[in-house]
Amino acid sequence: MNKAYLLLKPRKRMALRRYSGRRKSYQRFWLVPAILTVAATAAAFVAPNDDVNAIISSSPEITPTTDIALPLPSRSTAPSATSERGSSTDLKKVALAIPAANDAHEIRPDLDTRQEQKWSGTRVKNGESLSLIFTRLGFTARELQNILDSDKDTHRLKRLYPGDEIRYQKGRDGRLQTLAYRYEEARSLIIHRRDQGYHSEVIEHPLEYRSHHVSGTIADSLYISAQNAGMSDRLIMELAGIFGWDVDFALDIRSGDRFTVIYDKIYQDGEYLRDGTITAAEFVNQGESYRAIRYTDSKGKTDYFSPDGKSLRKAFLRTPVSFTRISSRFTTGRWHPVLHHIRAHKGVDYAAPRGTPVKATSDGKITFRGRKGGYGRVIIIKHGQRYSTLYAHLSRYKRGLRSGSHVRQGQTIGYVGKSGLATGPHLHYEFRINGVHRNPLTVHLPDAAPLPAGQMIAFQSKATPLLAQLDILSREATLIASR
Repeated sequence: MNKAYLLLKPRKRMALRRYSGRRKSYQRFWLVPAILTVAATAAAFVAPNDDVNAIISSSPEITPTTDIALPLPSRSTAPSATSERGSSTDLKKVALAIPAANDAHEIRPDLDTRQEQKWSGTRVKNGESLSLIFTRLGFTARELQNILDSDKDTHRLKRLYPGDEIRYQKGRDGRLQTLAYRYEEARSLIIHRRDQGYHSEVIEHPLEYRSHHVSGTIADSLYISAQNAGMSDRLIMELAGIFGWDVDFALDIRSGDRFTVIYDKIYQDGEYLRDGTITAAEFVNQGESYRAIRYTDSKGKTDYFSPDGKSLRKAFLRTPVSFTRISSRFTTGRWHPVLHHIRAHKGVDYAAPRGTPVKATSDGKITFRGRKGGYGRVIIIKHGQRYSTLYAHLSRYKRGLRSGSHVRQGQTIGYVGKSGLATGPHLHYEFRINGVHRNPLTVHLPDAAPLPAGQMIAFQSKATPLLAQLDILSREATLIASR
């Protein structure tokens, strides 16, 4: 007998004996459920028509429960332990649903492959070729060649641009398994590795255009009021560009002027991408209403037209530069700040920071580019037979332009400076008709060509519902503004 046991006091010995007896009884008791579980399982396979709960309930120590069941391969393939009507489960069918041990190798590799095939991505860097990208990603030249030789769609990979994203998956062997490249906003090239090589397909990502509208009343400035109404910076600039031939947004805007804009919001796969273009708009300036409808003619040219089919685009822009203020206006008697005597000022001076881009106000041909006395650096453009414009005090010219060059309306031709007789950076702009100077701020600008008569029916069919919508929105905006 253990000496330590003998050294214990009698009471301690009795307690130890009672504990040891209970431990042995517990061990014997916990053998019962295990034996009964194995017996129930064996009985179920021998007699599949017996109720498993009935078999288990034969032992008073175990409460019947549906938790005792065979392991199932997955939730989707395993029938429930009891049906809705409470009938017993056919355990023979459950057993047949469990894969045999020798089938494990047919299932496990697929699961492992799915777990390992995680998407990774990379962006094309400046100066990188397709072969350099594959080398950087750890793929071989043979894989690249096999992909390019698979079919004609894969040659889109040769037209990569810096910043383009390529997503890919690696297989368990480290080779390229799948490659995805969105070469257009609405199309992606997907390349898969198959047993017989690589296969590509083009996936469409259609864009959805949803019409949206916004209205507002100007309190301080068009920019702040339109921004408060929920318009993006791009839409604000587009709105100003549409009506810029009729409204001078630097000088003509008044508190209480109103605007209504109908435009598209672009979605893809149910998610918002960005704002689209303005389809119709109205601007009320000092009580006079201007409306615009976006229309694409039979030749594919898109522009904005008034409800009667006249182009809102004038032959000339009203102002050639984004200016901070008008420092000198058109006048016949002006005190010259440099020469210090009365002298006619036959143009308009637009004060702007040095380097501000100067734009051609209409299509035309440069007839003079160089220095011209007090004008400093100057450009003169002839527009057809009757009109010409002059841009003076430039700091420099747009590279590539010279006498004889043709320019388009809105094209940058130079930059604001203070060359010649000038006290500060500004643009001196002159407008001439048949050689006679006219005030650029008040001269009547000729209209662009209207829609041909043959396209008026198609235009009216598109314009009518948009004009009706503008009528409703305009009335609502007027009621809100009057409250």
